[in-house]
Amino acid sequence: MTEDSEETWVAINAAVDSALTPLRAAVSKPARRAYLSTILFAITNLILLGAAVAAYSLFYLNYIPQIGLERVVHLQFSADGPIYGTAPLSSALVSLQSYDVSISVHLPRTPSNLGTGNFMLDLSLSSPPSGNSLSVSTEVLARSERPAILTYTSPMVDTANRLAQLPWYLLGWRHEAEILEVKMMEGISFQRGWKNVPGSLRLEIRSKERMQFYSAKVRFIARFSGLRWIMYNHRIISLLVFTTIFWSVEVTFTSVAWLVLSSYLKSTTPKSDSIKADGDSETSTIKKEEESDVAFTEGLSDTTRSFPTYSRQPPLRYNPPRVKTEDEDEQEEIERTTAIEPLIGEADDEEDDDILDLGASRDRRSDSGLGTSMDDSAARREGVQRRRTRLFGGRGGGGHQR
Repeated sequence: MTEDSEETWVAINAAVDSALTPLRAAVSKPARRAYLSTILFAITNLILLGAAVAAYSLFYLNYIPQIGLERVVHLQFSADGPIYGTAPLSSALVSLQSYDVSISVHLPRTPSNLGTGNFMLDLSLSSPPSGNSLSVSTEVLARSERPAILTYTSPMVDTANRLAQLPWYLLGWRHEAEILEVKMMEGISFQRGWKNVPGSLRLEIRSKERMQFYSAKVRFIARFSGLRWIMYNHRIISLLVFTTIFWSVEVTFTSVAWLVLSSYLKSTTPKSDSIKADGDSETSTIKKEEESDVAFTEGLSDTTRSFPTYSRQPPLRYNPPRVKTEDEDEQEEIERTTAIEPLIGEADDEEDDDILDLGASRDRRSDSGLGTSMDDSAARREGVQRRRTRLFGGRGGGGHQR
């Protein structure tokens, strides 16, 4: 392979590596950890957001009372006493809230009702009953009396009005009746405590003549102010603002709890386990490095190589490490066990032979250009055989001369 082709491959590998760099960064371990942390953070925020919405809904239902409350009063008629009726209020009313109380009376325009003129409406609000079932006592918390009267019309106007609306009367779409709306209390509020909130009401009608009624109703209309007025009249804005506040508080406390728990778990972890884990990690790291070095060394051949570099720089050269052969190991073992040094002449001959062998191997390497370990090992093997022959031959010759 020529230097131009090698430079081309180097350039191609560099371009591929540059193109894959963003992908490696995207799928790296820190990136995966960041993805997992982001997903967990998003799920936690969604859960906390749902909890914030639920918390605001409960707060709205408990803090904002029912704006309108209506109770039907079933009137009781007696021969001598006034007309009256009662109705329970249960727990619909709340303390520290202003109410406007009114009465709606539906009655016919009979001659007796028209002839009665003014009549009195008496409304009283009583506390919830207290005591045992035998003796029940209540306390009047508020009371109001207001007059009422049917609308007056002259006989001529009344006759013309009836003639104009005669078809509606015949079809049943109109009735000769009137509904009176009478305001009994304005801006009334009750102190804190269940005993100070009305539990029932009593309506009494007093007149000088007997009157007829279709129905009677008592209405309570809450008059909001302050925060309740904002939450009731601007519901979407209130939802966004209070949900954000609740969510921020939840995130803050969750973060603090997570930090405290993390620090507690770290403090309770045994030091021996951590030291052992560190030692195991270091040992595994060293083993991995050794294995990678061995694998890298095994993957390389024993041929001397040169690699191209940038311009105006000498090429890089790779010289394979020298590996001992089996013959050399055997020779060293023999010399170690016998502990006999070769003669000077023999050593010189051996050195000469080694020099000749090395020169021959170098000549062969320079001739081929691709030296292999097989040629070197063959030359070394021949040298070892000659050494063995001289060594054992020298011993035999020395014994014969004696």
